Amino acid sequence: MLRELVSWLRFAWATLTSMRTALILLLVLGIAAIPGSFLPQRPTDPVGVGDYLAANPGGAGWLDRLGFFDVFGSVWFAAIYLLLFISLIGCILPRTASYLKALRAQPAAPPGKLDKLPEHTAGDVPGSPATVLAAAEAHLRARRYRVRREEDSVSAERGYLRETGNLVFHICLVLTLIGLAWGSLFSFKGTAIVVEGQAFSNTLTQYDEFGSGAGFNPSQLAPFTLRLDDFDVRFETAADQRGAAREFKALVEVTEPGGQPSRQQIEVNAPLLVGGNSVHLLGHGYAPVVTVRDGNGQVAFSGPVVFLPQDTNFRSDGVIKVPDARPERLAFEGVFLPTAATAGAEGMVSVFPDAVNPRLLLNVWAGQPRVETGKPENVYFLDKSGLTQLTLANGDPVRAGLTLGTGFRLPDGRGSITFDGWQRWTKLQISNTPGGWLVLGSVLLAVLGMSVSLTVRPRRLFVRVQPAPETGPPQGAERPAPDVAGTLSRVAVAGLDRVDGRGGLPEEVAALAAACGLGATLADTEAEGER
Repeated sequence: MLRELVSWLRFAWATLTSMRTALILLLVLGIAAIPGSFLPQRPTDPVGVGDYLAANPGGAGWLDRLGFFDVFGSVWFAAIYLLLFISLIGCILPRTASYLKALRAQPAAPPGKLDKLPEHTAGDVPGSPATVLAAAEAHLRARRYRVRREEDSVSAERGYLRETGNLVFHICLVLTLIGLAWGSLFSFKGTAIVVEGQAFSNTLTQYDEFGSGAGFNPSQLAPFTLRLDDFDVRFETAADQRGAAREFKALVEVTEPGGQPSRQQIEVNAPLLVGGNSVHLLGHGYAPVVTVRDGNGQVAFSGPVVFLPQDTNFRSDGVIKVPDARPERLAFEGVFLPTAATAGAEGMVSVFPDAVNPRLLLNVWAGQPRVETGKPENVYFLDKSGLTQLTLANGDPVRAGLTLGTGFRLPDGRGSITFDGWQRWTKLQISNTPGGWLVLGSVLLAVLGMSVSLTVRPRRLFVRVQPAPETGPPQGAERPAPDVAGTLSRVAVAGLDRVDGRGGLPEEVAALAAACGLGATLADTEAEGER
Protein backbone atom coordinates (compact mmCIF):
# COMPACT_ATOMS: atom_id res chain seq x y z
CA MET A 1 0.00 0.00 0.00
CA LEU A 2 2.79 2.44 0.92
CA ARG A 3 4.68 1.56 -2.24
CA GLU A 4 1.59 2.30 -4.36
CA LEU A 5 1.09 5.61 -2.58
CA VAL A 6 4.72 6.60 -3.18
CA SER A 7 4.42 5.57 -6.81
CA TRP A 8 1.24 7.61 -7.22
CA LEU A 9 2.82 10.66 -5.58
CA ARG A 10 5.84 10.42 -7.88
CA PHE A 11 3.54 10.24 -10.88
CA ALA A 12 1.52 13.24 -9.65
CA TRP A 13 4.68 15.26 -9.03
CA ALA A 14 6.10 14.37 -12.45
CA THR A 15 2.82 15.39 -14.09
CA LEU A 16 2.56 18.65 -12.15
CA THR A 17 6.14 19.68 -12.90
CA SER A 18 6.03 18.94 -16.60
CA MET A 19 6.23 21.82 -19.03
CA ARG A 20 2.94 20.81 -20.61
CA THR A 21 1.16 21.15 -17.24
CA ALA A 22 2.79 24.54 -16.65
CA LEU A 23 1.53 25.79 -20.02
CA ILE A 24 -1.97 24.47 -19.31
CA LEU A 25 -2.01 26.15 -15.89
CA LEU A 26 -0.82 29.41 -17.45
CA LEU A 27 -3.69 29.23 -19.93
CA VAL A 28 -6.17 28.40 -17.15
CA LEU A 29 -4.88 31.34 -15.10
CA GLY A 30 -5.48 33.69 -18.02
CA ILE A 31 -9.02 32.36 -18.49
CA ALA A 32 -9.70 32.63 -14.74
CA ALA A 33 -8.71 36.30 -14.79
CA ILE A 34 -11.27 37.17 -17.47
CA PRO A 35 -14.26 37.63 -15.06
CA GLY A 36 -12.19 40.17 -13.14
CA SER A 37 -12.02 42.38 -16.23
CA PHE A 38 -15.75 42.63 -17.04
CA LEU A 39 -17.40 42.15 -13.62
CA PRO A 40 -17.10 44.88 -10.94
CA GLN A 41 -14.66 43.88 -8.23
CA ARG A 42 -15.41 44.50 -4.55
CA PRO A 43 -11.93 45.78 -3.58
CA THR A 44 -11.94 48.49 -6.26
CA ASP A 45 -15.63 49.15 -7.00
CA PRO A 46 -17.87 48.14 -4.06
CA VAL A 47 -20.64 50.46 -5.24
CA GLY A 48 -20.62 48.83 -8.67
CA VAL A 49 -20.84 45.38 -7.05
CA GLY A 50 -23.85 46.50 -5.03
CA ASP A 51 -25.55 47.89 -8.12
CA TYR A 52 -24.85 44.68 -10.05
CA LEU A 53 -26.28 42.54 -7.25
CA ALA A 54 -29.39 44.72 -7.08
CA ALA A 55 -29.89 44.60 -10.85
CA ASN A 56 -29.33 40.82 -11.07
CA PRO A 57 -30.76 39.28 -7.89
CA GLY A 58 -30.76 35.74 -9.27
CA GLY A 59 -27.48 34.72 -10.87
CA ALA A 60 -25.43 37.47 -9.24
CA GLY A 61 -25.88 35.81 -5.84
CA TRP A 62 -24.22 32.63 -7.07
CA LEU A 63 -21.44 34.62 -8.69
CA ASP A 64 -20.85 36.33 -5.36
CA ARG A 65 -20.70 33.00 -3.50
CA LEU A 66 -18.16 31.70 -6.00
CA GLY A 67 -15.96 34.77 -5.57
CA PHE A 68 -16.46 36.30 -9.01
CA PHE A 69 -16.67 39.80 -7.51
CA ASP A 70 -13.23 39.38 -5.95
CA VAL A 71 -11.55 37.18 -8.52
CA PHE A 72 -7.95 37.94 -7.62
CA GLY A 73 -8.60 37.36 -3.93
CA SER A 74 -10.63 34.16 -4.35
CA VAL A 75 -9.50 30.75 -3.14
CA TRP A 76 -9.76 29.12 -6.56
CA PHE A 77 -7.69 31.82 -8.27
CA ALA A 78 -5.05 31.55 -5.54
CA ALA A 79 -5.02 27.75 -5.98
CA ILE A 80 -4.36 28.04 -9.74
CA TYR A 81 -1.70 30.66 -9.07
CA LEU A 82 0.02 28.47 -6.47
CA LEU A 83 -0.11 25.35 -8.67
CA LEU A 84 1.43 27.28 -11.56
CA PHE A 85 4.16 28.56 -9.25
CA ILE A 86 4.96 25.05 -7.98
CA SER A 87 4.84 23.61 -11.49
CA LEU A 88 7.31 26.15 -12.83
CA ILE A 89 9.69 25.72 -9.89
CA GLY A 90 9.54 21.93 -10.18
CA CYS A 91 10.20 22.18 -13.90
CA ILE A 92 13.02 24.72 -13.73
CA LEU A 93 15.13 23.20 -10.95
CA PRO A 94 15.85 19.82 -12.64
CA ARG A 95 16.48 21.53 -15.97
CA THR A 96 18.88 23.97 -14.34
CA ALA A 97 20.74 21.15 -12.64
CA SER A 98 21.02 19.22 -15.92
CA TYR A 99 22.15 22.35 -17.73
CA LEU A 100 24.89 23.11 -15.21
CA LYS A 101 26.04 19.51 -15.44
CA ALA A 102 26.15 19.74 -19.24
CA LEU A 103 28.18 22.96 -19.02
CA ARG A 104 30.84 21.20 -16.97
CA ALA A 105 30.90 18.13 -19.22
CA GLN A 106 32.90 17.85 -22.43
CA PRO A 107 31.15 17.68 -25.81
CA ALA A 108 29.87 14.24 -26.79
CA ALA A 109 32.22 11.84 -28.55
CA PRO A 110 31.65 11.21 -32.27
CA PRO A 111 29.13 8.49 -33.09
CA GLY A 112 30.32 5.27 -34.64
CA LYS A 113 29.19 6.05 -38.20
CA LEU A 114 29.47 9.70 -39.18
CA ASP A 115 27.91 9.03 -42.55
CA LYS A 116 24.56 8.45 -40.81
CA LEU A 117 24.36 12.10 -39.68
CA PRO A 118 22.32 14.66 -41.68
CA GLU A 119 25.38 16.40 -43.17
CA HIS A 120 28.68 14.60 -43.80
CA THR A 121 31.61 14.31 -46.16
CA ALA A 122 34.82 12.26 -46.27
CA GLY A 123 38.03 12.00 -48.20
CA ASP A 124 41.82 11.63 -48.12
CA VAL A 125 44.11 14.57 -47.35
CA PRO A 126 47.89 14.89 -47.25
CA GLY A 127 49.38 15.09 -43.76
CA SER A 128 49.39 13.13 -40.55
CA PRO A 129 46.25 12.60 -38.41
CA ALA A 130 47.71 14.82 -35.67
CA THR A 131 48.24 17.67 -38.13
CA VAL A 132 44.70 17.39 -39.47
CA LEU A 133 43.19 17.21 -35.97
CA ALA A 134 45.18 20.28 -34.88
CA ALA A 135 43.91 22.23 -37.89
CA ALA A 136 40.31 21.15 -37.15
CA GLU A 137 40.65 22.11 -33.49
CA ALA A 138 42.05 25.55 -34.32
CA HIS A 139 39.24 26.17 -36.81
CA LEU A 140 36.54 25.18 -34.32
CA ARG A 141 37.96 27.21 -31.44
CA ALA A 142 38.19 30.25 -33.68
CA ARG A 143 34.47 29.87 -34.30
CA ARG A 144 33.77 29.71 -30.54
CA TYR A 145 32.98 26.01 -30.32
CA ARG A 146 33.64 24.04 -27.18
CA VAL A 147 36.13 21.38 -28.33
CA ARG A 148 36.92 17.87 -27.19
CA ARG A 149 40.16 16.44 -28.61
CA GLU A 150 40.72 12.69 -28.69
CA GLU A 151 43.48 10.60 -30.21
CA ASP A 152 41.72 10.15 -33.52
CA SER A 153 38.81 12.62 -33.38
CA VAL A 154 37.61 16.08 -32.50
CA SER A 155 34.11 16.86 -31.21
CA ALA A 156 32.74 20.38 -30.99
CA GLU A 157 29.55 21.89 -29.75
CA ARG A 158 28.09 25.37 -29.41
CA GLY A 159 24.70 26.98 -28.75
CA TYR A 160 24.54 26.52 -24.99
CA LEU A 161 23.11 30.02 -24.74
CA ARG A 162 19.89 28.72 -26.22
CA GLU A 163 19.15 26.73 -23.10
CA THR A 164 20.37 29.69 -21.03
CA GLY A 165 17.78 31.92 -22.71
CA ASN A 166 15.11 29.27 -22.19
CA LEU A 167 15.90 28.99 -18.49
CA VAL A 168 16.09 32.76 -18.09
CA PHE A 169 12.62 33.03 -19.65
CA HIS A 170 11.09 30.52 -17.25
CA ILE A 171 12.91 31.90 -14.20
CA CYS A 172 11.69 35.38 -15.10
CA LEU A 173 8.17 34.01 -15.41
CA VAL A 174 8.44 32.79 -11.82
CA LEU A 175 9.84 36.16 -10.73
CA THR A 176 6.93 37.87 -12.49
CA LEU A 177 4.49 35.75 -10.51
CA ILE A 178 6.36 36.62 -7.31
CA GLY A 179 6.22 40.32 -8.19
CA LEU A 180 2.49 40.15 -8.94
CA ALA A 181 1.82 38.32 -5.67
CA TRP A 182 3.95 40.84 -3.79
CA GLY A 183 2.03 43.73 -5.30
CA SER A 184 -1.34 42.06 -4.70
CA LEU A 185 -0.60 41.42 -1.03
CA PHE A 186 0.95 44.74 -0.04
CA SER A 187 -0.45 47.26 -2.52
CA PHE A 188 -3.14 49.85 -1.89
CA LYS A 189 -5.22 52.20 -4.01
CA GLY A 190 -7.53 54.93 -2.84
CA THR A 191 -9.35 57.93 -4.24
CA ALA A 192 -10.15 61.32 -2.75
CA ILE A 193 -11.98 64.36 -4.06
CA VAL A 194 -10.17 67.60 -3.29
CA VAL A 195 -11.71 71.04 -3.84
CA GLU A 196 -9.60 74.03 -4.86
CA GLY A 197 -8.09 75.65 -1.81
CA GLN A 198 -8.48 72.51 0.31
CA ALA A 199 -5.89 69.86 1.21
CA PHE A 200 -5.62 66.10 1.44
CA SER A 201 -3.54 64.32 4.08
CA ASN A 202 -2.45 60.78 3.38
CA THR A 203 -4.33 59.11 6.22
CA LEU A 204 -6.97 56.42 5.97
CA THR A 205 -9.82 58.69 7.11
CA GLN A 206 -9.17 61.16 4.27
CA TYR A 207 -9.97 58.66 1.50
CA ASP A 208 -13.39 58.46 -0.15
CA GLU A 209 -12.65 54.96 -1.43
CA PHE A 210 -9.83 52.68 -0.35
CA GLY A 211 -8.74 49.15 -1.22
CA SER A 212 -5.64 47.22 -0.25
CA GLY A 213 -4.02 43.80 -0.24
CA ALA A 214 -4.28 41.37 2.62
CA GLY A 215 -0.78 42.17 3.87
CA PHE A 216 -1.16 45.95 3.86
CA ASN A 217 -1.12 47.88 7.15
CA PRO A 218 -2.51 51.47 7.27
CA SER A 219 0.56 52.48 9.30
CA GLN A 220 2.56 51.99 6.09
CA LEU A 221 0.93 55.05 4.48
CA ALA A 222 3.62 57.61 3.74
CA PRO A 223 2.90 60.88 5.57
CA PHE A 224 2.39 63.84 3.25
CA THR A 225 -0.11 66.62 2.64
CA LEU A 226 -1.27 67.76 -0.79
CA ARG A 227 -3.15 71.05 -1.23
CA LEU A 228 -4.97 71.81 -4.48
CA ASP A 229 -4.14 75.43 -5.24
CA ASP A 230 -5.62 75.61 -8.71
CA PHE A 231 -7.17 73.39 -11.35
CA ASP A 232 -6.88 74.58 -14.94
CA VAL A 233 -9.30 73.25 -17.54
CA ARG A 234 -9.53 74.12 -21.20
CA PHE A 235 -12.31 73.00 -23.54
CA GLU A 236 -12.55 73.25 -27.31
CA THR A 237 -14.77 76.12 -28.48
CA ALA A 238 -14.67 75.42 -32.23
CA ALA A 239 -17.95 74.26 -33.73
CA ASP A 240 -16.76 70.87 -35.00
CA GLN A 241 -15.48 69.64 -31.61
CA ARG A 242 -17.16 72.08 -29.25
CA GLY A 243 -16.82 71.01 -25.63
CA ALA A 244 -14.02 68.48 -26.19
CA ALA A 245 -11.42 68.40 -23.42
CA ARG A 246 -8.07 69.90 -24.34
CA GLU A 247 -6.18 70.35 -21.09
CA PHE A 248 -6.50 69.32 -17.44
CA LYS A 249 -3.81 70.51 -15.07
CA ALA A 250 -3.77 70.43 -11.27
CA LEU A 251 -1.37 72.77 -9.49
CA VAL A 252 -0.67 71.45 -6.00
CA GLU A 253 1.52 72.18 -3.03
CA VAL A 254 3.11 69.09 -1.48
CA THR A 255 4.46 68.99 2.06
CA GLU A 256 6.38 66.07 3.56
CA PRO A 257 7.65 65.74 7.13
CA GLY A 258 10.87 67.64 7.63
CA GLY A 259 10.71 69.24 4.19
CA GLN A 260 9.70 72.53 2.70
CA PRO A 261 6.43 72.82 0.70
CA SER A 262 7.00 72.38 -3.02
CA ARG A 263 4.84 73.38 -5.96
CA GLN A 264 4.04 70.47 -8.26
CA GLN A 265 1.86 69.81 -11.27
CA ILE A 266 -0.35 66.81 -12.10
CA GLU A 267 -1.67 66.13 -15.58
CA VAL A 268 -3.51 63.26 -17.22
CA ASN A 269 -1.04 60.40 -17.81
CA ALA A 270 1.62 62.39 -15.92
CA PRO A 271 1.25 61.35 -12.28
CA LEU A 272 3.00 62.90 -9.31
CA LEU A 273 5.40 60.74 -7.29
CA VAL A 274 5.45 61.61 -3.59
CA GLY A 275 6.45 59.49 -0.62
CA GLY A 276 6.84 56.44 -2.86
CA ASN A 277 3.20 56.78 -3.99
CA SER A 278 1.77 57.64 -7.38
CA VAL A 279 -0.85 60.39 -7.46
CA HIS A 280 -2.98 60.23 -10.61
CA LEU A 281 -5.58 62.67 -11.89
CA LEU A 282 -8.82 60.74 -12.48
CA GLY A 283 -11.59 63.29 -12.91
CA HIS A 284 -12.93 66.71 -12.06
CA GLY A 285 -16.13 68.65 -11.59
CA TYR A 286 -17.76 71.62 -9.90
CA ALA A 287 -18.43 72.48 -6.27
CA PRO A 288 -21.01 75.29 -5.90
CA VAL A 289 -20.23 77.61 -2.98
CA VAL A 290 -23.35 78.32 -0.91
CA THR A 291 -24.29 79.95 2.38
CA VAL A 292 -27.28 78.62 4.30
CA ARG A 293 -28.94 80.55 7.14
CA ASP A 294 -31.41 78.77 9.38
CA GLY A 295 -34.72 79.99 10.80
CA ASN A 296 -32.89 81.77 13.62
CA GLY A 297 -30.86 83.82 11.15
CA GLN A 298 -27.60 82.03 11.97
CA VAL A 299 -25.17 80.74 9.36
CA ALA A 300 -25.68 76.98 9.55
CA PHE A 301 -23.45 76.13 6.60
CA SER A 302 -21.07 77.97 4.30
CA GLY A 303 -18.65 76.58 1.76
CA PRO A 304 -18.26 74.49 -1.40
CA VAL A 305 -20.31 71.32 -1.95
CA VAL A 306 -19.11 68.68 -4.40
CA PHE A 307 -21.57 67.96 -7.22
CA LEU A 308 -21.02 64.93 -9.48
CA PRO A 309 -21.12 65.38 -13.30
CA GLN A 310 -23.76 63.38 -15.16
CA ASP A 311 -22.98 64.11 -18.82
CA THR A 312 -20.30 65.51 -21.10
CA ASN A 313 -21.59 69.06 -20.56
CA PHE A 314 -21.08 68.60 -16.82
CA ARG A 315 -24.68 68.78 -15.70
CA SER A 316 -24.00 67.90 -12.07
CA ASP A 317 -26.14 66.53 -9.26
CA GLY A 318 -25.48 67.06 -5.57
CA VAL A 319 -26.91 67.24 -2.08
CA ILE A 320 -26.49 70.07 0.45
CA LYS A 321 -27.04 68.80 3.99
CA VAL A 322 -27.49 71.28 6.86
CA PRO A 323 -28.01 69.12 9.99
CA ASP A 324 -27.10 71.98 12.36
CA ALA A 325 -29.87 74.32 11.19
CA ARG A 326 -32.43 75.32 13.86
CA PRO A 327 -35.21 75.10 14.71
CA GLU A 328 -35.41 72.65 11.79
CA ARG A 329 -32.63 70.91 9.93
CA LEU A 330 -32.51 71.62 6.22
CA ALA A 331 -31.44 69.75 3.11
CA PHE A 332 -31.31 70.59 -0.57
CA GLU A 333 -31.26 68.41 -3.67
CA GLY A 334 -29.57 70.35 -6.42
CA VAL A 335 -28.53 70.45 -10.05
CA PHE A 336 -25.61 72.62 -11.16
CA LEU A 337 -25.54 73.75 -14.80
CA PRO A 338 -22.17 75.27 -15.84
CA THR A 339 -23.65 76.87 -18.98
CA ALA A 340 -27.39 76.96 -18.46
CA ALA A 341 -29.84 77.23 -21.35
CA THR A 342 -33.50 76.44 -21.93
CA ALA A 343 -34.13 73.40 -24.12
CA GLY A 344 -37.88 73.36 -24.65
CA ALA A 345 -39.60 70.39 -23.02
CA GLU A 346 -36.36 69.31 -21.40
CA GLY A 347 -36.28 72.48 -19.32
CA MET A 348 -32.92 73.82 -18.21
CA VAL A 349 -29.82 72.02 -19.51
CA SER A 350 -26.09 72.66 -19.74
CA VAL A 351 -24.88 73.26 -23.28
CA PHE A 352 -21.14 73.64 -22.58
CA PRO A 353 -18.86 72.04 -19.97
CA ASP A 354 -17.14 75.25 -18.87
CA ALA A 355 -18.81 77.64 -16.41
CA VAL A 356 -19.99 80.35 -18.80
CA ASN A 357 -23.50 80.87 -17.39
CA PRO A 358 -23.69 78.89 -14.14
CA ARG A 359 -27.02 78.22 -12.48
CA LEU A 360 -27.99 76.25 -9.38
CA LEU A 361 -31.42 74.56 -9.25
CA LEU A 362 -32.66 73.35 -5.85
CA ASN A 363 -35.45 71.40 -4.14
CA VAL A 364 -35.83 72.00 -0.41
CA TRP A 365 -36.41 69.57 2.47
CA ALA A 366 -36.88 70.26 6.18
CA GLY A 367 -37.41 68.22 9.34
CA GLN A 368 -36.87 68.03 13.03
CA PRO A 369 -33.25 67.79 14.24
CA ARG A 370 -32.05 64.29 14.90
CA VAL A 371 -29.53 62.88 17.29
CA GLU A 372 -26.11 62.33 15.72
CA THR A 373 -25.13 58.64 15.93
CA GLY A 374 -21.67 58.95 14.40
CA LYS A 375 -22.65 56.45 11.72
CA PRO A 376 -21.08 57.41 8.36
CA GLU A 377 -23.38 58.22 5.48
CA ASN A 378 -23.06 58.91 1.79
CA VAL A 379 -22.50 62.63 1.23
CA TYR A 380 -23.91 62.32 -2.30
CA PHE A 381 -27.21 60.73 -1.21
CA LEU A 382 -29.99 62.34 0.81
CA ASP A 383 -31.61 60.15 3.45
CA LYS A 384 -35.12 61.57 3.50
CA SER A 385 -36.29 59.81 6.63
CA GLY A 386 -37.62 62.45 9.02
CA LEU A 387 -37.63 65.08 6.26
CA THR A 388 -40.52 66.66 4.41
CA GLN A 389 -40.25 68.36 1.04
CA LEU A 390 -41.37 71.98 1.20
CA THR A 391 -44.34 72.80 -1.02
CA LEU A 392 -46.26 75.88 -2.09
CA ALA A 393 -49.88 76.56 -1.24
CA ASN A 394 -50.99 74.83 -4.43
CA GLY A 395 -49.02 71.71 -3.53
CA ASP A 396 -46.17 72.23 -6.00
CA PRO A 397 -42.67 71.61 -4.63
CA VAL A 398 -40.64 74.65 -3.64
CA ARG A 399 -37.94 75.14 -6.24
CA ALA A 400 -35.17 77.68 -6.39
CA GLY A 401 -33.23 78.69 -9.49
CA LEU A 402 -30.19 80.70 -8.48
CA THR A 403 -27.76 82.60 -10.64
CA LEU A 404 -24.32 83.61 -9.41
CA GLY A 405 -24.59 85.97 -6.42
CA THR A 406 -28.33 85.58 -5.86
CA GLY A 407 -30.24 84.02 -2.97
CA PHE A 408 -33.58 82.45 -2.10
CA ARG A 409 -35.62 82.87 1.09
CA LEU A 410 -37.36 79.70 2.26
CA PRO A 411 -41.09 79.86 3.03
CA ASP A 412 -42.44 80.19 6.58
CA GLY A 413 -39.25 81.78 7.85
CA ARG A 414 -37.21 78.58 7.67
CA GLY A 415 -34.11 80.41 6.49
CA SER A 416 -32.35 81.22 3.22
CA ILE A 417 -29.66 80.04 0.80
CA THR A 418 -27.37 82.09 -1.43
CA PHE A 419 -25.29 80.98 -4.41
CA ASP A 420 -21.95 82.68 -3.73
CA GLY A 421 -19.80 81.13 -6.45
CA TRP A 422 -18.24 77.92 -7.58
CA GLN A 423 -14.94 76.09 -7.37
CA ARG A 424 -13.47 73.17 -9.23
CA TRP A 425 -12.64 69.87 -7.63
CA THR A 426 -10.45 67.04 -8.81
CA LYS A 427 -10.54 63.35 -8.06
CA LEU A 428 -7.10 62.00 -7.18
CA GLN A 429 -6.00 58.39 -7.04
CA ILE A 430 -3.19 57.62 -4.63
CA SER A 431 -1.66 54.19 -5.07
CA ASN A 432 1.41 52.15 -4.33
CA THR A 433 2.16 48.76 -5.85
CA PRO A 434 5.40 47.31 -4.47
CA GLY A 435 7.11 44.79 -6.69
CA GLY A 436 6.36 46.69 -9.88
CA TRP A 437 10.07 47.04 -10.59
CA LEU A 438 10.44 43.26 -10.22
CA VAL A 439 7.59 42.59 -12.65
CA LEU A 440 8.93 45.06 -15.21
CA GLY A 441 12.52 43.81 -14.95
CA SER A 442 11.40 40.19 -15.15
CA VAL A 443 9.29 40.82 -18.24
CA LEU A 444 12.16 42.60 -20.01
CA LEU A 445 14.60 39.81 -19.13
CA ALA A 446 12.05 37.20 -20.19
CA VAL A 447 11.77 38.84 -23.61
CA LEU A 448 15.55 38.93 -23.86
CA GLY A 449 15.80 35.27 -22.84
CA MET A 450 13.18 34.23 -25.36
CA SER A 451 14.95 36.20 -28.11
CA VAL A 452 18.22 34.41 -27.31
CA SER A 453 16.44 31.06 -27.24
CA LEU A 454 14.91 31.67 -30.67
CA THR A 455 18.07 32.95 -32.38
CA VAL A 456 20.95 30.85 -31.00
CA ARG A 457 21.74 27.70 -33.00
CA PRO A 458 22.83 24.68 -30.95
CA ARG A 459 25.07 22.65 -33.26
CA ARG A 460 27.51 19.74 -33.08
CA LEU A 461 30.41 19.03 -35.45
CA PHE A 462 32.65 15.96 -35.58
CA VAL A 463 35.96 15.08 -37.24
CA ARG A 464 37.47 11.62 -37.31
CA VAL A 465 40.95 11.09 -38.81
CA GLN A 466 42.76 7.82 -39.51
CA PRO A 467 45.79 6.88 -41.60
CA ALA A 468 44.61 6.42 -45.16
CA PRO A 469 44.49 2.79 -46.33
CA GLU A 470 46.32 1.80 -49.44
CA THR A 471 43.04 1.44 -51.32
CA GLY A 472 41.47 4.37 -53.10
CA PRO A 473 39.61 7.24 -51.47
CA PRO A 474 35.87 7.07 -50.67
CA GLN A 475 33.28 7.40 -53.42
CA GLY A 476 35.82 7.04 -56.27
CA ALA A 477 37.46 10.48 -55.95
CA GLU A 478 41.02 10.87 -57.16
CA ARG A 479 43.62 10.00 -54.55
CA PRO A 480 45.62 13.11 -53.52
CA ALA A 481 49.37 13.13 -53.32
CA PRO A 482 50.87 12.56 -49.85
CA ASP A 483 52.79 15.30 -48.06
CA VAL A 484 56.59 15.57 -48.08
CA ALA A 485 56.75 12.98 -45.32
CA GLY A 486 54.72 10.61 -47.46
CA THR A 487 51.76 10.73 -45.07
CA LEU A 488 48.15 10.51 -46.16
CA SER A 489 45.10 10.63 -43.82
CA ARG A 490 41.48 9.72 -44.31
CA VAL A 491 39.13 12.38 -42.88
CA ALA A 492 35.41 12.12 -42.12
CA VAL A 493 33.54 15.31 -41.22
CA ALA A 494 29.90 15.47 -40.12
CA GLY A 495 27.49 17.72 -38.24
CA LEU A 496 23.96 17.99 -36.99
CA ASP A 497 21.69 20.66 -35.54
CA ARG A 498 20.01 19.98 -32.22
CA VAL A 499 17.01 22.07 -33.29
CA ASP A 500 15.09 21.49 -36.50
CA GLY A 501 14.59 24.25 -39.02
CA ARG A 502 18.01 25.88 -38.65
CA GLY A 503 20.05 26.84 -41.71
CA GLY A 504 23.75 26.99 -42.37
CA LEU A 505 24.75 23.45 -41.36
CA PRO A 506 26.02 22.39 -44.83
CA GLU A 507 28.22 25.50 -44.97
CA GLU A 508 29.61 24.79 -41.48
CA VAL A 509 30.48 21.20 -42.44
CA ALA A 510 32.06 22.38 -45.71
CA ALA A 511 34.13 25.04 -43.92
CA LEU A 512 35.37 22.49 -41.37
CA ALA A 513 36.22 20.05 -44.15
CA ALA A 514 38.19 22.78 -45.96
CA ALA A 515 40.06 23.57 -42.73
CA CYS A 516 41.03 19.91 -42.52
CA GLY A 517 42.41 20.10 -46.07
CA LEU A 518 39.55 18.24 -47.63
CA GLY A 519 39.14 19.98 -50.96
CA ALA A 520 35.81 18.53 -51.99
CA THR A 521 32.78 20.27 -50.57
CA LEU A 522 29.71 18.43 -49.50
CA ALA A 523 27.97 19.30 -52.72
CA ASP A 524 30.93 17.97 -54.77
CA THR A 525 30.91 14.73 -52.82
CA GLU A 526 27.19 14.22 -53.37
CA ALA A 527 27.57 14.97 -57.09
CA GLU A 528 30.38 12.41 -57.42
CA GLY A 529 28.25 9.84 -55.62
CA GLU A 530 25.42 10.38 -58.11
CA ARG A 531 27.82 9.88 -61.06
